[in-house]
Amino acid sequence: MEKIRISKLVSTENIKAIAQQLSNEETYTLLLLGDSEITFSPLALKRMAQIAEDSRAGLLYSDYTIYEKEQKINIPLCDYQPGSLRDDFDFGHVLLVKTSVLKEASKSMDQAYRFAGLYDLRLKIAENYPVIHVNEYLYTVDKTETIASEEKQFAYVDPKNREVQVEMEAACTQHLKNIGAYLEPCFKEATFNKDDFDYEASVVIPVRNRVNTIEDAILSVLQQETTFPYNLIIVDNHSTDGTSEIISKYTKNQRIIHLIPSTTDLNIGGCWNLAVHHHACGKFAVQLDSDDLYAHSQVLQTIVDAFYQQQCAMVVGTYQMVNFKLEEIPPGIIDHREWTVENGRNNALRINGLGAPRAFYTPILREFNLPDTSYGEDYAIGLRISREYQIGRIYDVLYLCRRWEGNSDASVSIEKMNGFNTYKDRLRTWEIEARKKICISKFWNYLTTNC
Repeated sequence: MEKIRISKLVSTENIKAIAQQLSNEETYTLLLLGDSEITFSPLALKRMAQIAEDSRAGLLYSDYTIYEKEQKINIPLCDYQPGSLRDDFDFGHVLLVKTSVLKEASKSMDQAYRFAGLYDLRLKIAENYPVIHVNEYLYTVDKTETIASEEKQFAYVDPKNREVQVEMEAACTQHLKNIGAYLEPCFKEATFNKDDFDYEASVVIPVRNRVNTIEDAILSVLQQETTFPYNLIIVDNHSTDGTSEIISKYTKNQRIIHLIPSTTDLNIGGCWNLAVHHHACGKFAVQLDSDDLYAHSQVLQTIVDAFYQQQCAMVVGTYQMVNFKLEEIPPGIIDHREWTVENGRNNALRINGLGAPRAFYTPILREFNLPDTSYGEDYAIGLRISREYQIGRIYDVLYLCRRWEGNSDASVSIEKMNGFNTYKDRLRTWEIEARKKICISKFWNYLTTNC
């Protein structure tokens, strides 16, 4: 077994250097990610090679275990699929690559990246070969770095990572072009020509058992100052902790609609659909989670103005992470400045979220609807809308996202987080297929018109 040592496995230069030193294309190359000490199970490498050969894998990875405080912990990983485009996809600490595939892919890497080399490599491999996940714990990591899940979650919007993200976006965009899923910056126009709305805007709050926060959210809405009529639709998903009673205190206000679903099986997306299809929903539906607050009294006015100024079907603002004292906490302000008019909807397939608060042109939202889930429903509708329409952006802080132990973004288990990530990867997989159809249709239209 030949060992090759390099400084970091992230640059194109180092990837190509490895490929050039490999001579026997019938072998497999083992890439070790990071500096952690790794112990392979007996016959693990032979097992990996056998599966790679049987599955014709271009790249293969497996589950693993770690020791934490002398306790052995299994680390299951997600299956790879076409929508696994996020650059932080967790392959663990070991990648097995067919040597001939590594050399072939490295030759096609025509952009010299400092940070996105490994990302570019695995995208190019995935374009032509299966990426196989072995659901077996084939090695143990004796020492591993622990990165807070929230730090990883927001790494792509951290200003200090901007240079890294620019490269990752470039590699992902080229990949979408290679597989026929890239969309040019050409959009349908949102005309707002439907006038059968009693309200210009509706704030939508889905809630279940938020007795400690719902009143603050309601007051945050009632304090909005606008030049147009607006209301608040609260979808109370059968709360049992006193939330319903707090909402009832405000129902004498004609602006407030208190909805209780007729069934008990709705998730957040289903609650949103119930509100949006209500006859009193306004022309624009604006998000407010039951944990959170608007940053000031002009938020609704700012969002509605943005719709008309940017002629978009969806608007996404900027939020600030705070504690219950409304003091800023890391990572601070999340503004998603990685978004661009030209490439935002393509880069949206690489990142895991679009930001908040989110607002929608109601007729389009009624046409598409949100999936009835309680995680990723906002990301799903953002991808669907961006397939055809422009998404507008506001880079001033509009929203205070409060962190507390009981909210939906509290620390979750590895298995639950894998479920979340797998679902978003599936959303991207479906979206990629839909965009391929668009590109094929445009191609055939071009041929029939010009040939």
